[in-house]
Amino acid sequence: METDRAYVIDAEALYRRYSPMVLRRCRFLLRDEEQASDAMQDVFVQLLRKQEQLHGRYPSSLLYRMATNHSLNLLRRSGRRRLVHNEEMLDNLPGGSSPEQEVETRNEVERLFAGERESTRTIATLRHVEGLSLQDTAREVGMSISGVRKRLDGLRRRSLALMSA
Repeated sequence: METDRAYVIDAEALYRRYSPMVLRRCRFLLRDEEQASDAMQDVFVQLLRKQEQLHGRYPSSLLYRMATNHSLNLLRRSGRRRLVHNEEMLDNLPGGSSPEQEVETRNEVERLFAGERESTRTIATLRHVEGLSLQDTAREVGMSISGVRKRLDGLRRRSLALMSA
């Protein structure tokens, strides 16, 4: 049985490996290079402060979530509003724009992701929202290209089954 001790966080190594991903996420949400750079630094400062409480089993998912939450908090504090990545995915879906249809579509997307691992959500977002290649997505989440492809194929099959049910 594995323990959390096997996944000790090495903040310096994580910074070297994942800072480009964190910066991309902050840049995507904040739409401001200077704010994104500051936000990326803040994420890693938070990581250093809380490293005793965290485990590094899935560092890309952890950092992606931290970058998302920190960026959204900055936007809330500044009064600017940006859509959460699930809502941005909705903008790309075909369909009408009535409020009822938007709510229905949003519920479908949430239902799709409800049973998925956080890492699957991260993979789907990197690939389909941020437009990363399979190779770049695999590198960002620390998986093989084949593993990412299988995860996306599984998500696609489950979403088709969900939509046809």
